[in-house]
Amino acid sequence: MRPYRFETTPVLVAGAGSVHALAPELLARGAASVLVVTDPGLMAAGLVMPIVERCRSAGLTLSVFSEVAADPPEAVALAAANAARASGADTVIGLGGGSAMDTAKLAALLAGTPQALEAIYGIGQAKGPRLRLVQVPTTAGTGSEVTPIAIVTTASHEKKGVVSPLLLADLAVLDADLTLGLPAAVTAATAIDAMVHAIEAYTSRHKKNPISDALAEQALRLLFSNLPRALADGQNRTARGALLEGAMLAGMAFANAPVAAVHALAYPLGGHFHVPHGLSNALVLAPVLRFNLSAAIPEYAALGRLLDPTLHTADDSAAAEAFVAMMSQLVSTMPFAQRLADVGVTSNDLEMLAHDAMAVQRLLINNPKDVTFEDALEIYRSVA
Repeated sequence: MRPYRFETTPVLVAGAGSVHALAPELLARGAASVLVVTDPGLMAAGLVMPIVERCRSAGLTLSVFSEVAADPPEAVALAAANAARASGADTVIGLGGGSAMDTAKLAALLAGTPQALEAIYGIGQAKGPRLRLVQVPTTAGTGSEVTPIAIVTTASHEKKGVVSPLLLADLAVLDADLTLGLPAAVTAATAIDAMVHAIEAYTSRHKKNPISDALAEQALRLLFSNLPRALADGQNRTARGALLEGAMLAGMAFANAPVAAVHALAYPLGGHFHVPHGLSNALVLAPVLRFNLSAAIPEYAALGRLLDPTLHTADDSAAAEAFVAMMSQLVSTMPFAQRLADVGVTSNDLEMLAHDAMAVQRLLINNPKDVTFEDALEIYRSVA
């Protein structure tokens, strides 16, 4: 047996309507004063206050921080931590997509143990204890509810990560009903993001292990088969639940077998052009898969056979090529931008993007194939 380590969120409560269990779960853990970290869109959509009022009716004191922005700037994370301190919170709830959940992680950490944000970037630099942390995702994408990672955007438009077991939530609540109102483009982009998590965990050069492999396989199976169903009928609770579960399983996988070049090349698109994270991943997924193909034939072949049983009679090379073709075809049919030019990137920006991608070595080292500056530049050019 090859040595490995696996960590994840200790308690999951899942199922349609499971958000109704939130107040009892909080009370059972001794919570009294709670800060909900969310974004203006969810406030406007009316998702937040019914949850808040239900918890207040149960006897909890709740405050709301609703200033989360996509690709949250450092200032937003610090403001959320200040809000937690000012409200006297003993618990922080992240309610929303990855940006809200990542901000909640840092709010719970920095309010629990004040420390300079810039001093804890990287792996294992954070200090505890933190406040109690609960995550309630409203998108099926990032899997942040089960990962020890929080990503923020610096003033210089860099994506920086805090990676620490301290950021694993105490509790995650997965309620597919909270995802029923997602627009098709958001549904598609977040699901592709989750598929990238599964694929990159499965091919990660470092820390790949049997548990992460099994989780990645099941995640990809759920996501690939249910995304078309959710796009065809956004109110399909079964499909929505499967996407949410798939995103969570993919999150568990990549939390323990880290992601690689797709994410490294996606980060500069979010940092400089504020492209949503899922769409950033989708834009570079197909060319990175093609780039990696020669170094990941056994893994891509296994994933291809997972999605298409007819490939069991094909050799590894053919099955791997079929997998790349399947994923490329899926992305090409999605209701979102397909080229960098569609999100404001010009040919003059490509070298800057490649330069910034090469700085994300903590992810590039996990890629099955070494990536040079010229490789990154060519990948961007292929989807310009």
